[in-house]
Amino acid sequence: QVQLAESGGEAVQAVESLTLPCTLSGLDPGMLFSDYTMGWFRQAPGKEREKVSCIDWYGRRGTWYAESVEGRFTISRDNDKGTLYLNMNSLQSEDTAIYFCTADVYGLCSATWRPYYWGHGTQVTVSA
Repeated sequence: QVQLAESGGEAVQAVESLTLPCTLSGLDPGMLFSDYTMGWFRQAPGKEREKVSCIDWYGRRGTWYAESVEGRFTISRDNDKGTLYLNMNSLQSEDTAIYFCTADVYGLCSATWRPYYWGHGTQVTVSA
């Protein structure tokens, strides 16, 4: 059973940086970590869940960012360690949300990508 585990969420001050790692376990039969397109979504209090960023499986190597985070956030993956990262710089109070790690086998990372697997989320709180 595929499971995603996020960590690294905490309370920080505005303009500080934070990195969220996510590990993937229980892979689908015959699949490697590098076969999964992965991404991050977030949900702020009282708002709808939104996609933050995604990164293609190994063969495609593309990335996508929401306009609200482009230039401040960087998504990356270490296929050897089986870990996805979201490096967040210049954090703002508007970035306060629960951040969810997501995955999909051979998905197409884009503005319309919808993942199949979801983690339980990690809370990031940014104080002004």
